[in-house]
Amino acid sequence: MELTEIDPDDRAPSGWLRIGEVAWHLPRLLAGLGPLGPRGPEGGPPALVLPGFLADDRTTMELRRGLARGGWRTYPWEMGTNRGAKADTLELLGRRLDAVHDPRKVLLVGWSLGGLFARELARTHPAKVRAVVTLGAPFSGDLRTNTNVRRLYEWVAGHPVDQPPFPRITDKPPVPTLALWSRRDGIVSVRSARGLPGERDRAVEIDASHMGFAVSRPVLSRVVTEIDRFLKDVEG
Repeated sequence: MELTEIDPDDRAPSGWLRIGEVAWHLPRLLAGLGPLGPRGPEGGPPALVLPGFLADDRTTMELRRGLARGGWRTYPWEMGTNRGAKADTLELLGRRLDAVHDPRKVLLVGWSLGGLFARELARTHPAKVRAVVTLGAPFSGDLRTNTNVRRLYEWVAGHPVDQPPFPRITDKPPVPTLALWSRRDGIVSVRSARGLPGERDRAVEIDASHMGFAVSRPVLSRVVTEIDRFLKDVEG
């Protein structure tokens, strides 16, 4: 029987890259200090930030600060630690979106697993979402092979990674969608975070580790730049 060669971009990152992500845990903890409420100018356009797996609003504090420095009024998700997809996840996120919607449309920024949630939230509430930005989010391909935390996820979430309690759709949501990905990501594969042409509007490579998307100031400066450029292009 002929064996099919797997594209390296489809593979989960090596164990060495995953070990490198551990080094970011100290800056992650330090970056989480401070009040958790909204940040940025009160009149700034609203942005809702969704954390990755086993992360919370303190983990995304520096990400929200970076967006706030760029002029966004950023809001935490206020749902505690992200322990995976639950039957009521989209319902709770819908309520949070309603609270942030003012009535300007809201930018959804989802880091890692939060990016999958952001895409499905935009699919169910497109009239309230300005755009979706995913940061190292494994929204494309086979979830059984494109991350190296599958077993941990299944143990914590209580369900197979490819069988969440709500439908997982890889087609592009009906809003502008920007995927930011990195070849240095130690958690998810390149292909899963980059996606295919029919799954997002634009994909941009960022030089970042997986944790760096949330806590590295130089990375976040580039993230804000790419978001601004993307929105100017799609909105004219």
